[in-house]
Amino acid sequence: MTEILPKGKRRCCLSASELFLVSGGSGGIGAAVCDQLAMRGLIPVVGYCRNHETALAIAQRTNGISLELDMTSSASIEAAYTLLAESSSSLAGVILAGSPPPLLVPFGKTTIEEMTLQWQVNVAGPQLLLAGLVRNCFRKLKKGSVVGVLTSAMGTGLGSAAPNMAAYLIAKYGMAGMLAAAAADYPWLKVRSVSPGFTETPMLKAFDSRFLDLQRMKCAFQTPEEIAEMLVKSALGDSPN
Repeated sequence: MTEILPKGKRRCCLSASELFLVSGGSGGIGAAVCDQLAMRGLIPVVGYCRNHETALAIAQRTNGISLELDMTSSASIEAAYTLLAESSSSLAGVILAGSPPPLLVPFGKTTIEEMTLQWQVNVAGPQLLLAGLVRNCFRKLKKGSVVGVLTSAMGTGLGSAAPNMAAYLIAKYGMAGMLAAAAADYPWLKVRSVSPGFTETPMLKAFDSRFLDLQRMKCAFQTPEEIAEMLVKSALGDSPN
């Protein structure tokens, strides 16, 4: 079942089981999501940008497939949803789990380069991907599930967001808006979001270790497996948004 699909050059040849795409599937949370999907009898499509070998290993252990999916490249995104549309297996949904780590600088020192990267990976790329999946995969049966990974660092309103993560937070709010727009235009599409807190993944390398130690004293960090379970339950309708 582990067929690698780079840059739209190969056609999917899969069983009748349903596919479930995971963008950022080679990351800590994404890999755990693929494991959860496989446990539920779905075929995880491990979307990756650079971690080819990691994605291949995840696909092998989950009886899934790996798929090159660079959220900063419209050509890569278009090739990915075209391949999925050509598959003999239907696409059940997508979990948008990929994101660059936050750059920890004050709001006034946030660069246009960092803003652009976060926006492309969290908003513009997912919008193009989701639009293509709706058009080519979901619309035929008017059925599909979408879950976006947000963050508890967004807070619950103005003045409650975490400091020094401007580009990351702006992009995550952008993803929330993108998901809201998709839900408004396609009422039959099941759109959800999950907002994890600190999670034990390589993304924590963006933070000072002393800061992390203080945070762990306040509350135990979540594991990728815990977040993955939340995401998959939300995607499959086992829990509310």
